[in-house]
Amino acid sequence: MEHIITELQAIKQQTNLNYSVKTSVEDFTKKIFGVLFDDTIDLKQGFLELEIFFKRAAKIACESPEEICNSNWETFAKKLPKVLNDLNKDAAYFMQCDPAARRLEEIYFAYPGFYAIAIHRLSHEIYNQKLYLFARLMSEYAHSQTGTDIHPGATIQAPVFIDHATGIVIGETCIIEPRVKIYQGVTLGALSVTKDKQDVKRHPTVKSDVCIYANATVLGGETVIGENSIIGGNVWVVKSIPKNSVVYNTIESNIKTR
Repeated sequence: MEHIITELQAIKQQTNLNYSVKTSVEDFTKKIFGVLFDDTIDLKQGFLELEIFFKRAAKIACESPEEICNSNWETFAKKLPKVLNDLNKDAAYFMQCDPAARRLEEIYFAYPGFYAIAIHRLSHEIYNQKLYLFARLMSEYAHSQTGTDIHPGATIQAPVFIDHATGIVIGETCIIEPRVKIYQGVTLGALSVTKDKQDVKRHPTVKSDVCIYANATVLGGETVIGENSIIGGNVWVVKSIPKNSVVYNTIESNIKTR
């Protein structure tokens, strides 16, 4: 067994990985949701604990000089009131859009789409500080909990409604304007591009008051879905759609009586 261990050690030396960053970010993600939405938690004490969790994760994930890394918490904390206001707008919009919701508490604690957008709004602020690994690990934790894959770089204005959530994919350079409704299985993705397009807009723009039904696929950085449009289920879109449009498949379903 010694030779196997020696060989594995030689291979591991080719990388510089610290798995504790993953668990530290997950701890922070769990904690911040509770601090923001559990009124039984003392906010002052919760905030102090959040700072500890944040700095522990940022210390491992930050690739900037130490003095810059140490300022990340203060920059992030200043964004939290706006993030919370946006999330309360999201929750109210969920309540408005979903007749199945009986109480607002259901939205906050039982809707995977709300959890996904909550973690996205938080991770997006961390992404904007170029803590890319930290932000991505937050989004992947939410992905594991909800089945919703939102890249932390995506720009999603409040409010938004994400129903059922499972299977939704939203890419890094996607822009979503207010009052958009997205159902399960929707992909807002990129056409196949080379690595040199990393800093180019690769994902679509969805204008305000658009509804995108289940399993629709919208691709491409130049693709714009115009205001007040409806994208039907299972539709494949790779070019811009004018405002006030309805896009749907023409395949006809036949019903035969027995």
